[in-house]
Amino acid sequence: MGKNSCTNKLKIINDPVYGFIKIPFDIIYDLIEHPLFQRLRRIRQLGLTQFVYPGANHTRFQHAVGAMHLMGLAIEVIRSKGHDITMEEARGVTIAILLHDIGHGPFSHSLEHSLIRDTSHETISLMYMEQLNESFNGDLDLGMEIFRNRYHKKFLHQLVSSQLDVDRLDYLKRDSFFTGVTEGVIGSDRIIKMLNVLDDQLVVDEKGIYSIEKFLIARRLMYWQVYLHRTVVSSEQLLLMMLKRAQLLTANGMQLFATPALSYFLGNEPGKFDLSNKKAFLEQFASLDDNDIFTSAKVWCNHKDRVLSILSNGLVNRVLFSVKLDNNPFENDLIERMRKKVSGHLSISSDEAEYLVVSDSISNYAYSDMDDRITILDKKGNTRDIADASDMLNISVLSKTVRKYFLCYPKFIKELS
Repeated sequence: MGKNSCTNKLKIINDPVYGFIKIPFDIIYDLIEHPLFQRLRRIRQLGLTQFVYPGANHTRFQHAVGAMHLMGLAIEVIRSKGHDITMEEARGVTIAILLHDIGHGPFSHSLEHSLIRDTSHETISLMYMEQLNESFNGDLDLGMEIFRNRYHKKFLHQLVSSQLDVDRLDYLKRDSFFTGVTEGVIGSDRIIKMLNVLDDQLVVDEKGIYSIEKFLIARRLMYWQVYLHRTVVSSEQLLLMMLKRAQLLTANGMQLFATPALSYFLGNEPGKFDLSNKKAFLEQFASLDDNDIFTSAKVWCNHKDRVLSILSNGLVNRVLFSVKLDNNPFENDLIERMRKKVSGHLSISSDEAEYLVVSDSISNYAYSDMDDRITILDKKGNTRDIADASDMLNISVLSKTVRKYFLCYPKFIKELS
């Protein structure tokens, strides 16, 4: 029980994925109620994926609460197998998982390195944890230690961040539920029941090997069918190019309509923030969410800058780019020909056409043999990496980074020639 226990804080949340979720500690209730956490209600978990899967409107708030729930189940299982997790440690690791995504910006990963280049959401999450810790008089100390992997019980950090953490277990199951993509369905309850600890490392009892195999396959399928779906890529490029154009126009002295928080970031060159003035930065970022982007884009649809208005209209009214995927980079000559077509058709400059014809790459792997590995524990106490223990999976294939190249361009350009 949290400090200064007050039973009215031990609420129950009705979650569509898991059913009733209990809030386990008073401090968890207080953190959920805090404006910094409530902001996560206004940030979509899957960015613009709703342009492909209309049900994918769930939020970072729902994901964080779901991951907190799974953490509670994992703590119970590990304790039942004879491993000591004190009440303070349970409280700390629950705080760590609840706040692990509090630093996400609008549309989650879609804008992670756009408005704020060179600063990951994990870094910003930690900044907000430090800020919250001051407000909570140091009550987040242990949670932050676990989050940073500085606590002596390393398996607690692995529950928060590893190749088999409760973060991944929740987002795969939740994203599958809301998109309707059944290939992502995993047996999260079964996996959690198979968790164990050996030599301060998170391991999986041998009986859970098939659930782990399914988990890895589901993760790979979800990346290509949902997270890196070609239409999602197209949508994200519209969003990125729109904000890039807005930043250029702002830098050239044009006054653009924008919410105060978005104006702050449009007026700063990405990656050039002075984090020595962290207070102002964090205040503005805390005010920024999906609504700021869409509100501004709705107004920009009628802007006199042709490029900004085309991109904004595309985002607001789902007029998306065409997109081609290939295993090899697209030739520069082809990209330049496409830009000339766009330039001629719209009577814009070749520099402006670069915002409408975009080429880059996307990549994915399901399992990394370089990170903390998924370890299988047999009945004799021996351990093997999942890559060696599985007789069904080709882990060399799953661990290989698959890279695809894309070319996005307006739909009025009918063919690649």
